Amino acid sequence: MEASKPAVPWPNLHFTEIKDTLETLHQWIQIVGKIRLRTMPWQNHSWHSTLYLSPHGFSTQAIPYRGGYFQIDFDFRQHRLLIACAHGETLRMDLRPMTVADFYAELFEKLVQRSIEVAIHGSPNELETAIPFQENTVNKSYEPEAAQKLWQAMSKAQQVFTLFRSDFIGKCSPVHLFWGAFDLAVTRFSGRPAPLHPGGAPNMPLDVMQEAYSKEVSSAGFWPGSADFPEPIFYSYAYPAAPSFGEQKVLPKEAFYSAEMGEFVLKYADVQRAANPEALLLEFLQSTYEAAAMTSHWNRGELERTAP
Repeated sequence: MEASKPAVPWPNLHFTEIKDTLETLHQWIQIVGKIRLRTMPWQNHSWHSTLYLSPHGFSTQAIPYRGGYFQIDFDFRQHRLLIACAHGETLRMDLRPMTVADFYAELFEKLVQRSIEVAIHGSPNELETAIPFQENTVNKSYEPEAAQKLWQAMSKAQQVFTLFRSDFIGKCSPVHLFWGAFDLAVTRFSGRPAPLHPGGAPNMPLDVMQEAYSKEVSSAGFWPGSADFPEPIFYSYAYPAAPSFGEQKVLPKEAFYSAEMGEFVLKYADVQRAANPEALLLEFLQSTYEAAAMTSHWNRGELERTAP
């Protein structure tokens, strides 16, 4: 695998500058993600619920519905939410400062206009504070530049994640956006069953967590941070992790193991200011995967195109 340095730079991304918009967007994408969750056929590890990066923002991609399709897209270039259907014109909502309650009401009003009938669980998941969407007047910030920077950072990460994914011939997830924790992730599987997961994510059903982690994984991703951890990061973890996993030496030198989080961490800022951000991030993804595969004794000869 090789990562060349493209002409378009990685954006500066500081949590304090995007915090308010991030917290509002997190609620909005949960609403859209739950619509996809309720209308898509089930797929293992909740892959049917995820969103995807697009050339202009985040997308549900095409959702089969009553013999046709519909799709919901966040457009961070024109700052609109687009609801496209197989038949009929595309409906648009302006992305602007507005409460989660107002976003919810306007979105479902437009879905009714297109005869899309869907009922979702009305509160967020994986957040400690789970105000019902229809009652949430707390989160109401939308700064176009902040939203655009977040999408651009994720877009840059996706390119590297996609390259990293290409060398693995075992079971591997798509590169997709989990709206629960708001992280872009890619997950490799050893093919072996995993011990029952203990759960622990706030406002997350235990059976969902246990099915998601029913097989051994090495997972990596990008996470924009939270009030409790105000730093955009790249992460890599294993489940189950061998006792020696966190003791492994990984690359680049800026990476470190967080015992509190149970994963290797590389700060986004270290990637963004590197001479070759793509190569630095790819080095992190590969070395942390190797730490997981080696300590958990994965059969790498059957899982990788260029296994040692």
